[in-house]
Amino acid sequence: MTAPKKKSRKEHILQCLAHMLETNPGQRITTAKLAAEVGVSEAALYRHFPSKARMFEGLIEFIEESILTRINLIMDEEKDTMRRCQLALQLLLMFAERNPGISRVLSGDALLGENERLRGRINNLFSKIETLLKQILREKTLREGKGFNLDEATLANLLLAIAEGRIAQFVRSEFKQKPTKHFTEQWQFVQQQLLQS
Repeated sequence: MTAPKKKSRKEHILQCLAHMLETNPGQRITTAKLAAEVGVSEAALYRHFPSKARMFEGLIEFIEESILTRINLIMDEEKDTMRRCQLALQLLLMFAERNPGISRVLSGDALLGENERLRGRINNLFSKIETLLKQILREKTLREGKGFNLDEATLANLLLAIAEGRIAQFVRSEFKQKPTKHFTEQWQFVQQQLLQS
């Protein structure tokens, strides 16, 4: 009966960490400050997570599961290439917008000065998203017999760079410049360019 309570405490710690990342933009989160936010001692934090790096890894695991699972659902449910790309990018931007503190982890801002392994995990997440975009773009050729004039890997990189740039602007503006703002109009322009390429 104690396992669910521990899980609940772990989730509470991660929620507090995400909240602190949102309410203290640009500041480094210490375990002492986090323990005070959670309402426990630092020792109690370490009973649930062996290190601060593991706490950040818990957030990254939540990000990975949320984003990659939903992109795979989009790929299963939607067959139009441009719509798939739009929905995947929109998902990434909406996720960042709804989780401002976590957007600092996505942008790498919250990981400065933390364990290098964490930055590697975020880089790996973006590599996986880019691979999924590349797959979506390649499937256009298989389905329609006509691809793009530009290499799919180059296009996937461009699309991801657009999303990453919007997330970086969101973090840099201290969450005032919403990543989804103007996305629909911008996507229409990008889609036109892609279909002409």
